[in-house]
Amino acid sequence: MNILICELVGTMLLVLLGDGACMNISLNKSGQKGGGACLCGLAWGFAVMVPAFIFGKATGAHFNPAVTIALLVNGSISAGSVPFYIIGEMLGGFLGACILTIMYHDHLAATPENDVKRGCYCTAPSIRNMPLNFFSEFVDSFVLMFAILGIGQTVAGDSGLNFVFVWAIITSIGMSFGGVTGYAMNAARDLSPRIAFALFCPGDNKDPDWGYSWIPVVAPICGTVVAALVYGAMPF
Repeated sequence: MNILICELVGTMLLVLLGDGACMNISLNKSGQKGGGACLCGLAWGFAVMVPAFIFGKATGAHFNPAVTIALLVNGSISAGSVPFYIIGEMLGGFLGACILTIMYHDHLAATPENDVKRGCYCTAPSIRNMPLNFFSEFVDSFVLMFAILGIGQTVAGDSGLNFVFVWAIITSIGMSFGGVTGYAMNAARDLSPRIAFALFCPGDNKDPDWGYSWIPVVAPICGTVVAALVYGAMPF
């Protein structure tokens, strides 16, 4: 239960800070509209780093079902803990998006474009090509997991500096690959807010794009699991 609560609150903070940045720079009437991709990329790195420092010692700060499943595959966590991680992560992402919907309600209502509003909650490809979109999310997630495992086994992992480097990983991935699919890499930061968008975002004719929604769920799991297996086979 401690794992569930910590992962829930941590993922909620991640979505609050990450999707909050998207809303801050994208929605009409926001005082910081137009902040741009660099602000958003930096913000998502901080959105992961801040709760990681808070909950890293307690749970390892997964905040991502794909990371949890990869760590199960490489033996870092027990099978019995996995449901608590994933339930907490998915609920946390949903609650974070619901809180933002209340906070930015008037700005969402003032923004008529469905794609803009949806983009504040979840990701979408810049060019819709499902095989390449899947490949992009796979590569993004592979890099994320491989780097996390490598950093965790250095002195940084013992000192807590690994969480600073996680910020660097997320920021680097976003600035290198973010223009392809939005680098979701995480069902808790994509599917959960997507559901909140479909249920509660103000406005008519909302399109959550369920046809694409499976890619930010399945591709990250595949990418992180392969990364964990490849890392385990490296001759370090």
